[in-house]
Amino acid sequence: MKDLDNKKSRLLYAAKEVFAEKGLEKTTISEIVKRAGMAQGTFYLYFSSKKALIPALADDLLQTMLCEMQKEQVLCTDVWESFHKMITVTFRVTNLYKEVLSLCYSGLAIENTLSEWDRIYNPYYSWLAEIITNGIEQGVIRPDIEPMVAARMVIGLVESAAEQMYLFNKLDKPLSEQQEQLFSFIHHALEQR
Repeated sequence: MKDLDNKKSRLLYAAKEVFAEKGLEKTTISEIVKRAGMAQGTFYLYFSSKKALIPALADDLLQTMLCEMQKEQVLCTDVWESFHKMITVTFRVTNLYKEVLSLCYSGLAIENTLSEWDRIYNPYYSWLAEIITNGIEQGVIRPDIEPMVAARMVIGLVESAAEQMYLFNKLDKPLSEQQEQLFSFIHHALEQR
């Protein structure tokens, strides 16, 4: 079973590289499997088409980001530091994978698989909702906040800010200033007064 997971991971990694270089339309399955060092038939064990890769790529990228955030969170001393780390990791991953992320967004819309986003994002929403719940229990986040709703809104806000910076080239402020303003906005919206 581990070999199968490894093959799928290799295909996803190769697809990320080739898509980033050539885009969705110009990329062929042959190029992906060649980059992964596999036979073309192996591709079809996991995916029905190159467009079927898009939700898997989105899921893989989100899992990468969530894993980084969870590692960073272990080092956090309070809830607000967790928000700082989340913002930093989101900006870093968005910058590293900006080409693939824009491909994921357009590909999911093209394939009409937007419902996949909710399934893909649920672990991320749950992770942040737990942090918010802990903040409520510690008395630093307002008790009238619904954790899952707030988690969805905060994640949307942070990702939108990172996308504006890296995907749409809206570099009107230095990175550190933009991240600090974003944190300040989230802190002000959620803090217990």
